[in-house]
Amino acid sequence: MKKTVLLLLLGVTLISPLSAYKILYAEQFYRLYHTHLYQYPDDSAENIYYLGMALRSDFANPLNALAEIKNENEWEKYRYLFYMHVNLKIIDSYIKTAVKFDRQEAFFYNAPWKEANIDSLNKARECYVYAQNFWDDAQEWSEKASAPKFAWMFIEDIQYWEDENYRIQDGDLDYGAILVRQIERVDRIIAEFEAMDENTY
Repeated sequence: MKKTVLLLLLGVTLISPLSAYKILYAEQFYRLYHTHLYQYPDDSAENIYYLGMALRSDFANPLNALAEIKNENEWEKYRYLFYMHVNLKIIDSYIKTAVKFDRQEAFFYNAPWKEANIDSLNKARECYVYAQNFWDDAQEWSEKASAPKFAWMFIEDIQYWEDENYRIQDGDLDYGAILVRQIERVDRIIAEFEAMDENTY
């Protein structure tokens, strides 16, 4: 009986059409971005890939945008805010990856694993450095979205993006300063590990 049910289910699976569609547009790739309960480096790498594809892909028709678009100016601002927001999400993903490799302090009792700690810190530093490139892009798109012609325009459906844009322009959101601080801290901790010798522990 069980074998018959299994064969029947297998047969139905093989003849039923699959409901898949090709991912072509920036908004489709953006929708694949998701936050995990536990942030593993592979999960962040997956998100970075999807967001990178969103930056390289064409936009869908304004009818399929992530916000209601009423005219050409809103469409232009929407695209600028989209690029800005996606760059910020990539920065977040790199930071989440870096945190898994980062060490906040060089404790003396970690001296026996000095090389492993230095290797891990170098990976964290690399992530922070990569993230800096996306901060430059996010600022550039934020500047375009803040042009005078958009001064009284507010796209309500993407209010969070509008808020991010305002915070960048106001100086309240400054990943540049955050990343420089993190890189300097990592360099200091690496130097502390390198200074350890057989007498440290």
